[in-house]
Amino acid sequence: MNKKLFFLLSTLVIIGLVYNNYPEKELSTGSKIDSLVVLKSKKRMLVYQEGRLLKTYKISLGDNPVGHKEFEGDEKTPEGIYAINDKNPNSEYYKNLGVSYPNKLDLQHAKTIGKPAGGDIKIHGLKNGIGFIGKFQRWVNWTNGCIALTNKEVEELYTAVKIGAKINIKP
Repeated sequence: MNKKLFFLLSTLVIIGLVYNNYPEKELSTGSKIDSLVVLKSKKRMLVYQEGRLLKTYKISLGDNPVGHKEFEGDEKTPEGIYAINDKNPNSEYYKNLGVSYPNKLDLQHAKTIGKPAGGDIKIHGLKNGIGFIGKFQRWVNWTNGCIALTNKEVEELYTAVKIGAKINIKP
């Protein structure tokens, strides 16, 4: 390997390590999130307490992120107003918050197209055992329709989000 190539690769590795480990603003201890807004086109999730923006997260979505989820397996993240309806500390992915998809309209639509609506839409971290990927997961949409964050970010949300919190997922 020549010196220029070695230098280039070394530089890229260092930049990658800095990117993945550079600290970001943390959610204040004691925060009680009662509302979340997902902006799919911007790959952002905003979290609120009593109407006050507390933090904006960079997210990953389903493999096929444009449009509303119509049926199981379409790889889309739903759009609309839902609620956080569950917390699972023992998920296959680092912790998760359940999203109340499908609602009545989702079920009706799936029935009219003759397909199952699907479910198990979550806000979750990385698959257990690969949390070291960290912020690199943001570079691609990789979920089956869920909203993904780093494990550290999911830990923050898991503690702060109230069951019943509204989540508005926008295009």
